[in-house]
Amino acid sequence: MKQQDFVNLLMPVKDKMYRFAKRMLVSHDEAEDAIQEVFTKLWDQSGRLQNLDKPEAFAMIVTKNYCLDRLKSRQASQLSLVHSNYASTVNVEKQLEYQDTAGMVFDIIEQLPEKQRMAMQLRDVEGFDYQEVAEILEMNETAVRVTLSRARKTVREELLKRQNYGIVKG
Repeated sequence: MKQQDFVNLLMPVKDKMYRFAKRMLVSHDEAEDAIQEVFTKLWDQSGRLQNLDKPEAFAMIVTKNYCLDRLKSRQASQLSLVHSNYASTVNVEKQLEYQDTAGMVFDIIEQLPEKQRMAMQLRDVEGFDYQEVAEILEMNETAVRVTLSRARKTVREELLKRQNYGIVKG
């Protein structure tokens, strides 16, 4: 595979790979380093990429595996927590409310089990279809749907609990 073919094939998915890596590693710097390493690994396997039906899904699988390895490493304890702020053009009051809600949602998602967290990132943030999420996470499609349903329910219930200050309406 020529360098230009490689670039044309993977540049459209670079942002998705980065967001996925950032969701897993939390740190902007760690995510950038991960993507550089993943691109190096993909370049080493560039001959294999041409023969794949879904090179985007393969790139996401390599990203996931690299990030999991990174999290398992001893350096994982040194990751810094970085949250991006939600930008909005509405008035300051509404903007603060959106930031608080987005922050709560991100916090809740971070507390989800790993499979649920990754499934939500791939499906709800990155927009992959269920089959692609299943391939990336090495699950069957039904399991992905169940995992997403449970994750969304947990996020919804926890968000309502936090917004109501823990007061349950009876």
